[in-house]
Amino acid sequence: MTKSVFIDGAAGTTGLEIADRLAGRSEFALIVLDDDKRKDFEARRQALNDADFVILCLPDDAAKEAVAMTSSANTRIIDASTAHRVDHNWAYGFPEYRDGQRDRIAAARLVSNPGCYPTGFLGLVAPLVAVDLISEDWPYTVNAVSGYSGGGKALIERFESDAGADIGFRTYGLDLSHKHVPEMQTHAGLGLAPIFSPAVVRAFRGMMVEVPLPISVMPGTDSPDEMRAALAAHYAGSPVVTVHDQLAPSELLILNTQEPSDRLDLYVLGSPDNTQVRLLALLDNLGKGASGAAVQNLNIMAGLDETAGLRL
Repeated sequence: MTKSVFIDGAAGTTGLEIADRLAGRSEFALIVLDDDKRKDFEARRQALNDADFVILCLPDDAAKEAVAMTSSANTRIIDASTAHRVDHNWAYGFPEYRDGQRDRIAAARLVSNPGCYPTGFLGLVAPLVAVDLISEDWPYTVNAVSGYSGGGKALIERFESDAGADIGFRTYGLDLSHKHVPEMQTHAGLGLAPIFSPAVVRAFRGMMVEVPLPISVMPGTDSPDEMRAALAAHYAGSPVVTVHDQLAPSELLILNTQEPSDRLDLYVLGSPDNTQVRLLALLDNLGKGASGAAVQNLNIMAGLDETAGLRL
């Protein structure tokens, strides 16, 4: 049976990429509002309550408003904003990061889509904390760079305008209160908030998330091979997440011509004396970091092959 889907915020970057992944799929029929109705309260309220599935691609306050407007118990919601990512009433939409999460998503009416940076961080750290290979009480550092599309229309316009043409690297979150930090801490089960250093580079899409570890002085394992094996076992059989072998690449790149991807690639890179490790995740901030994750969650909630429509 065909299920109806309403993307609230369909004109934004995330919404457009979700619609692109759903194009041509007979399992779903999109409810589309005319341009002059996209911000009309009554038209949105009707669409929210008529749809089998709603995907919210909105700022946090607007997402909360949309949830409050949805009175139908039959409407299931995926929220791509930050608004509900640490709300225990919402299933966290990262099916691979811990055992049983896929089943929670499948049964949920309310699912919060993970953030792009937290997807990389949690993909690396959460499984290792869960099996006590690294400590939940270590002061972790997260160094990450993203393509500028992650900042939405305003940042895209800034980077692509004449005024922003000279920007090569932009670091931000300098007050150490980035909205992704509670999500990272909560879902990794950490006692301490990680120090998060995000940045934007002159590429439209793509993301690297790195967690450097001085394992020789840390509680837990001092073996990069053991950490890599634990991640490989955790993600064994995943069609989306790949844990790469111990042979370190000479470089890892974000390309200006990068194609859309819904993959998550993980690396455990140890120093020659095994005293230091770089945990590193590569993903598309618009793919597994946003739109691809939303479509994967939609597939799971609808009881379909979770990779349908994904770019793998």
